Amino acid sequence: MKKDKILVIGACGQIGVELTLALRKMYGDNNVVASDLREEHELLKGTGPYVSLDVMNKEMLHVLVIRHNITQVYLLAAILSATGEKNPLLAWHINMQSLLNVLDIAKEEGLDKIYWPSSIAVFGPDSPKETTPQHTIIEPTTIYGISKFAGERWCEYYNHRYGIDVRSLRYPGLISYKSAPGGGTTDYAVEIYHEALEEGHYKCFLNENTYLPMMYMPDAIRATIELMEADSARISVRSAYNLSGMSFSPKEIAGAIQQHIPGFTISYEPDYRQEIANSWPQSIDDSLAAKDWGWKPQYDLQKMTEDMLKNLKKQKGMK
Repeated sequence: MKKDKILVIGACGQIGVELTLALRKMYGDNNVVASDLREEHELLKGTGPYVSLDVMNKEMLHVLVIRHNITQVYLLAAILSATGEKNPLLAWHINMQSLLNVLDIAKEEGLDKIYWPSSIAVFGPDSPKETTPQHTIIEPTTIYGISKFAGERWCEYYNHRYGIDVRSLRYPGLISYKSAPGGGTTDYAVEIYHEALEEGHYKCFLNENTYLPMMYMPDAIRATIELMEADSARISVRSAYNLSGMSFSPKEIAGAIQQHIPGFTISYEPDYRQEIANSWPQSIDDSLAAKDWGWKPQYDLQKMTEDMLKNLKKQKGMK
């Protein structure tokens, strides 16, 4: 087991639960401290230390880092795209201040590594839609995207100015059967599997041909850990790496589900999230992540659909 002591902030969120469990497997249960504002997630109970934490309280966070001899922080707490549009100032405040609190403590305490996720939301309507490159026009139109882009600049600044080893990925939409999504524009791609099994029908809030970059959670967790385990000399991007798994539309995911549930139907009633989706890329060029630290996805739409339905049936006690 490695001697690092890791703090995961936002451990009860969609990414946090599975990342915490994966890190505990690698580093040892007691060496990964999970924290969140929420009550401890069922899947985390009994697997290692849990602390109730408000990341906005810098003093409390600083004390926690010192008390637990923390060497690495994974900051996952954020207000996501769709939720952020309902309260833009709150989203900006939480997404920015939480990152600045962590970066500042990392500087003061000389922490080894910081992980902070960015998103494809940094791209805007003027970014290339197909195979969006690592370096391109970045003009986000949502407060989530604006905060993520600003966060990327802060990460790079703290790396260049203070030598903080901070690393980041621009996640596409993430799909998981273990934990619920948290108010993002790509949430339909999780909801659709639940509704297919429970109702046999799904009403989608995006139109049928809205292509978006997506990723199955096992790939996202593996990418995060591979990036963090890579030798520092191999990390050429200190803002955030493009990351890609697959791209599909609601119509295509419905088709993949129908191969397993022939009677499944879908209808479309686009809402305010359609405009957000329209501003984002349809596919991502992540060749730099492949070149620098060997990134390669393992799941496509068919493989993911089979795994999602199998595991959700188990969860719901279905045959």
